[in-house]
Amino acid sequence: MIKVQIWSDVMCPFCYIGKRKIEAAIRDLPAATKVEIEWKSYQLNPQLVTQPQKRIHEYLAEVKGWSVAQAQQMNEHVSQLAASEGLTYNLDQAVVANSMDAHRLSHLAKKHGCQNQLEELLFQAYFTNGKNTADQQTLTEIGIQAGIPEIAIKQLWLNEDYKQEVENDQYEAYQIGVKGVPFFVFDSQFAVSGAQPVSVFQQAFAACLTNTATAEPTSESVCTPDGCN
Repeated sequence: MIKVQIWSDVMCPFCYIGKRKIEAAIRDLPAATKVEIEWKSYQLNPQLVTQPQKRIHEYLAEVKGWSVAQAQQMNEHVSQLAASEGLTYNLDQAVVANSMDAHRLSHLAKKHGCQNQLEELLFQAYFTNGKNTADQQTLTEIGIQAGIPEIAIKQLWLNEDYKQEVENDQYEAYQIGVKGVPFFVFDSQFAVSGAQPVSVFQQAFAACLTNTATAEPTSESVCTPDGCN
């Protein structure tokens, strides 16, 4: 069994792309190889106020100090990268949303054995369908679709369950030197930073199978609190 921990945020475009790349690498593994994926919380902007009326281009321009036109050009570039992985990004429709409740829901999904399904649906909701991923009704519908019992989700919104777990993940990321997401840790030994080419993930899996060291690739295609590169 190979365990992969993935630090990510719902609003990170490279995290969804990275998910597709590592999935491609997993498909190339020997049939007998089992892979366990654990999603770890990383809020790019914990203080972000959900603003359904603000376009993501405007938000990115504010964060990076760019013009709106520059931000839109960058988002178009990222959308093209996503398209090369079979993903459809409709960033004109993306809702600027705080991700705390989405991360809390992810921890609940882990408890119910459907975390990977939930993460896929969260990314799809944010990047493709223009859903407000901070809206609890929207998150409830996504959670049910992923396989979480509705009663468990509704109970989640009555308290602050899993908020500490989200913060613990963030602190752990700080402790191990995570500078941006997506960030992948293989068997607590090998790290890959960014939405790297599939071959890089294949090398990391090979290193796990042979227990040989592999150099961490240069960080690229990552999102940091200052924006995405």
